Amino acid sequence: MTLTDSTPVIEIRGLHKAYGDLDVIKGVDIKAQTGDVVSLIGSSGSGKSTILRCCNLLEDSQQGDILFNGEAVTWKGSGATRAPADTKQVLRIRTNLSMVFQQFNLWSHMTILQNVMEAPLTVQGRPREEVEQKARAYLDKVGIGDKCDVYPAQLSGGQQQRAAIARGLCMEPQALLFDEPTSALDPELEQEVIKVIKSLAQEGRTMLIVTHDMKMAADISSHVVFLHQGLIEEEGPPDVVFGAPKSDRLKQFLSSTVHA
Repeated sequence: MTLTDSTPVIEIRGLHKAYGDLDVIKGVDIKAQTGDVVSLIGSSGSGKSTILRCCNLLEDSQQGDILFNGEAVTWKGSGATRAPADTKQVLRIRTNLSMVFQQFNLWSHMTILQNVMEAPLTVQGRPREEVEQKARAYLDKVGIGDKCDVYPAQLSGGQQQRAAIARGLCMEPQALLFDEPTSALDPELEQEVIKVIKSLAQEGRTMLIVTHDMKMAADISSHVVFLHQGLIEEEGPPDVVFGAPKSDRLKQFLSSTVHA
């Protein structure tokens, strides 16, 4: 397989996902080229977070293709029994797609530095000295370099989320997936995290972001996808999606978020 500049880092084609009889994703196509910041917006239950979890193979989808750098996930079974066929491929893809969750998911019994170092050491088997150097640098980058030796419970929510971002970066991934990274935070702490995400966007990092924050989506996205009931209702550059929405559903959604 030959990679070209036009090969997307992430490509989702015709994705379908159901929980029993409930269809959550009904045929969605999304792609992110190198350096793209793609924001997924929409009401609760529209399928945004599910798409991210399917992309990272935390959830099995029933239909459709997921490609990473042009390499398609291989499947066994079909429909409700479909699952990835190659565990090594799953590990390789997950290693290259760091996910930052709404709840920070830090190990409470480890210091912040240990949290950031754990996956590169155990999953990637990288040398400890190199990993520690990188971990300290990324904690500096997100503004909590002085918190290396404290435990998660001693940090604010905003600091914990920044530690989670440093943990994702320390894997040296090709793309970052953010699932509502600021929704568990109060407005003041939210701004700390948004500042970090904006700086990552300015560096040209490839990101898929599920967010309720329309201002952040407008500021940092190269492409915005509006989901409604498991389908893409409208998508495009942020100035078009936010400045000149075409569909009534999107207009209604933006109106409700502005007045929320």
